[in-house]
Amino acid sequence: MYNAYFGLSANPFSLSPDPAFFYRSEQHEEALANLIYGVQSRKGFIVLSGEVGTGKTTMLECLRDFLDAQHIEFAFIFNSRITSDQFFEMIAYDLNLNCQRTSKTEVLFALNSLVVQQSDQGRTTVLIVDEAHNLEWEVLEEIRLLGNMENRRGKLIQVILAGQPELDRKLDAPNLRQLKQRIVLRCGLEPFSASDTADYINNRMEKAGLTNQTVLSAELMAEIHARSQGIPRVINAICDNLLLTCFAMEGKVATVEMLDEVSRDMRLEWPGHRPRGERVRFPEPHQETPLYTRRGGE
Repeated sequence: MYNAYFGLSANPFSLSPDPAFFYRSEQHEEALANLIYGVQSRKGFIVLSGEVGTGKTTMLECLRDFLDAQHIEFAFIFNSRITSDQFFEMIAYDLNLNCQRTSKTEVLFALNSLVVQQSDQGRTTVLIVDEAHNLEWEVLEEIRLLGNMENRRGKLIQVILAGQPELDRKLDAPNLRQLKQRIVLRCGLEPFSASDTADYINNRMEKAGLTNQTVLSAELMAEIHARSQGIPRVINAICDNLLLTCFAMEGKVATVEMLDEVSRDMRLEWPGHRPRGERVRFPEPHQETPLYTRRGGE
C-alpha cells in the first residue's frame, strides 16, 4: 500500500521468508555455511535451533535455493504434527517416489533406491524438517533410523532438524540419546544486537529500493530494537506498521509517537515497559527499629 509513496519497489518488511531479503549477519552467515557444509560433507544429522521469529525458516529457504542450484534431491516437511505413517507419506510425495505411498515398507525401499542412485552420481539426498520441536517421539525415532542409510563415503541422507529451543531440550531426553549422539553439527540463532537491528532495517529498505533511508532515524531504530527485543519477525511487523502509519498521516519520517501507537496496537511488552495508566507502586516506608526504648516517663 505504501510502496509507491516511499518509492519502494517491494514491501521491505513482509513476514514471508523471502531469501531475496536474507540479511547476512555474522551469525546467520555462519549458520548457513554450517548447513551447506554439513550437507556437502555428508555429516548426517544437523540441528538448527532458535527462538520464534529469529529467521530459521528464511535460513531453510536459502538452503533450499542452494540445493536446487546443485540439483540435490530433498524433501521439506513443514507440518511436523504428523504420525509416523504421515511422515513417510510426505517424504514419498516430496521426493516423488515411485511406490505405494501409504506403505511404509514400499516407501523405505523406494527411498533406499533413490539415495543409492544419487550417491552413485556423486550427490546426496536431504531431508529438512521445520518446526521439529513438535515431532512425536516415534517420528523422531523413525528419523534416527534413516541415519542407517550409509556407505563407505558417508551418510546417504542428510537430515536437518530445525526448531525452537524446546527441540534441544527434547533431544536431551534419555530415550533419544541414540539420536543425540548422531548429531554432528548444531547451529543456533540468537536475537539481533542493537547494531544488527539497525543494519537489518537499512539492508531491507535498500533491497526494496530505498538507499540511505531517512524514514527511520538511528534513535528510532534503537527504540525499535528495545521493543522488538531483537527478534527479526517482530522488527518486520513494527516497521511495516510504522511505514503504514507514516503513509496514512502523509509523513515521510516516523516518530516516537507513531511507534508508541504501533506498540499499543501490537500489544508489545519489553523490559522496563510500563503500560499507560498503570500507577507506579512505591515501596512501603521502612520501619526502623529505635536505637533505644524509653523507660516509663523518661
